[in-house]
Amino acid sequence: MAGYIEDRWLKKRPDKETGKRERTALYGKGLRYRVKGIPGVQDRSFATSEDAKQWLASAKTDSGRGEFVDPRDGSILLCDYIEKHWWPGRTDEPSTAGPMRSRIWNHVIPLMGDVPLKDIDASTLRTFKAALLRRVEGSTAEVIWGHLTSVLNSAVDDKRLLRNPVKVHQSVKRPRRAEKKAKAWTRAIADAVRSQLQERYRFAVDLGLGLGLRQGEAFGLAEEDFDFEAGVVHVRRQLRWDTKGRPYFCLPKGGKTREVPLSPNLAAHARAHFRRFPPVECTLPWRNPEAPTTALEEKQRKPVTVMLVLTTSQGNRIYYRTWNERSWKPALAAAGVLKIVGEKEQRYGGRIRRYPVFELSRSDMFHVLRHTYASVQLEAGESIVSLSAWLGHSSPKITLDHYAHFMPGAGLRGLAAMDAWLEPDHQRKIPEKSLLAAWSAQLTMNPQVKDLISMAGNVKVKYKETARGGLAVNIIEC
Repeated sequence: MAGYIEDRWLKKRPDKETGKRERTALYGKGLRYRVKGIPGVQDRSFATSEDAKQWLASAKTDSGRGEFVDPRDGSILLCDYIEKHWWPGRTDEPSTAGPMRSRIWNHVIPLMGDVPLKDIDASTLRTFKAALLRRVEGSTAEVIWGHLTSVLNSAVDDKRLLRNPVKVHQSVKRPRRAEKKAKAWTRAIADAVRSQLQERYRFAVDLGLGLGLRQGEAFGLAEEDFDFEAGVVHVRRQLRWDTKGRPYFCLPKGGKTREVPLSPNLAAHARAHFRRFPPVECTLPWRNPEAPTTALEEKQRKPVTVMLVLTTSQGNRIYYRTWNERSWKPALAAAGVLKIVGEKEQRYGGRIRRYPVFELSRSDMFHVLRHTYASVQLEAGESIVSLSAWLGHSSPKITLDHYAHFMPGAGLRGLAAMDAWLEPDHQRKIPEKSLLAAWSAQLTMNPQVKDLISMAGNVKVKYKETARGGLAVNIIEC
């Protein structure tokens, strides 16, 4: 059987004359017993034979099941593992990699980087969580916790840990962001903000409200994406920027392209915008602005040329940060959505320019137009499945999680049914929101039916709506 224990201090075979095992040159040096010969397992030494036997038995069992993890491989510091093994293997797009690297190097490594992987226990995780929540908001802490989980999952796959400590220690819960429902604007607010934008940027509001686009998707939309005959818009790309401020095109979030229905009025707005502000040709690299180093990278990052429908007054692509600060937030303030809380100065050569400082309100940034689009669709009775596809969600469940509170009459049927339960017996009636009430109100009754109903005026019933909207009825008194 594979695996055996070697005595490093005494020779294996006894002397023929004395019958005793002679000492080796290593006698008295280092640990005496070494476990060897287990396939895929590094040799290990122990001070006593009992320790060696126990470890040999355990190692052979784990090795046979493919679960062996050498504790010595887990002695690497978390920071060293991240920098030398985990991060170099990442293939995230620049717009994702930049923020991720910043969060890990600014929070995970300073707080836990000097801890060996094998020593990350519940106490370490609790201390890290407490320190993290003193640094950042709960929403950011949740994202950082996700990064740490990903690092430790990789350590398990690399056979440096047997199990992920984050998943094993259930007493330490991950940080959670405060539950916030998606916010939608009223038509009055949307119209007010739109009117305060420069004329060339008002079409951005139309795209957000009429198609539910994300900001990068709106800024990356091209004239050729509009199919006026078919009545759809093809969402094929988004305009992104890396941490060095270099623009590039890439697929929409989740790598999913989609088609969104184009309403007649939005089509008219689009044609008018194209006439007033003709689309501008823009050529950018695909997926990554870094210069390619291989033939494959050159193929993958081959520049793409499109006719952008949203551009600056100088005819350039829109940089989202400048647009948010110089166009969007001033429009929100002018419409009464945001407040100005201060002023800041910026130097350009020998000139000084002063700009207003606005209060923080993430719920009123461009993404609120997407939420408004979803709310209007649901209030109109549109299918969750269809809306999920138009928004580019990976599943209808995500759409429900975000926008269920926008669904018309949410909770009213249950409220009406429970209200009926609490009515006095002589006042009980079918709830207004009941499917049976709606059905009975549409009946065309002949005189005979009306007579039967009038005779049953004193009949009292006990009823309840079933989970599927049906009605179970029991006559309790005539």
